[in-house]
Amino acid sequence: MDCMDYMRGFPDKFFELAVVDFPYGIKQDGRKNHTRGKGTGFAGSKSKGVVSAKDYRNNAKYDSSAPDVQYFNEVIRVSKNQIFWGANHFINRMPYNSSAWIVWDKMNGESDFADCELAWTSFNCAVRKFQFKWNGMLQGDMKNKEERIHPNQKPVALYVWTLNEYAKPGDKILDPMTGSQNSRIAAYKLGFDYYGCENDPAHYQNGCARFEKSIAMPLFDSIEIPEQLKMF
Repeated sequence: MDCMDYMRGFPDKFFELAVVDFPYGIKQDGRKNHTRGKGTGFAGSKSKGVVSAKDYRNNAKYDSSAPDVQYFNEVIRVSKNQIFWGANHFINRMPYNSSAWIVWDKMNGESDFADCELAWTSFNCAVRKFQFKWNGMLQGDMKNKEERIHPNQKPVALYVWTLNEYAKPGDKILDPMTGSQNSRIAAYKLGFDYYGCENDPAHYQNGCARFEKSIAMPLFDSIEIPEQLKMF
């Protein structure tokens, strides 16, 4: 269902933490990650061959625009704290300045992928950095390599680290744009109550199938969560 309709059903500050990875408005949509097919080889490699991008055809309009101010206001209304991925793309819509940004270092080396992704948080703490390779076919945990089912999918390990760092036992977690449902998988593994929705039927069905498959496998047994790094 639509995330705004979903959130209107909850009272103020019902959730302790909202972790949201919404469209950045940079055209990395469901038809094709069109900037991902210009790879210049893997990190440490002299190869200059082009790496083909995976074609995601579920929703060609997915990343056509970023959410408006009303969306951010509604997330803030229903949650006590927030983590907003990609906020550097729409910093003018953030409610206030924050010292507690998250830096996800994707360890991409020489490639056309972004070196890092940034998340704004409502917390009062230092900037934190999480390192986990996420470069096409190369991932931080190759023994438990994740299937990519969504054009903007983030690794389960990132959500595990985020919840370990910013949530407390008993917290209710909200993700109003579940996508691949990796946030749901992480919350389930760590024992959090989780609430989420997805408006695209194909993404929703694929995410639910991935969740059911993942919880039946020892997906996390070999995932090592690095110690967080204080940057400032």
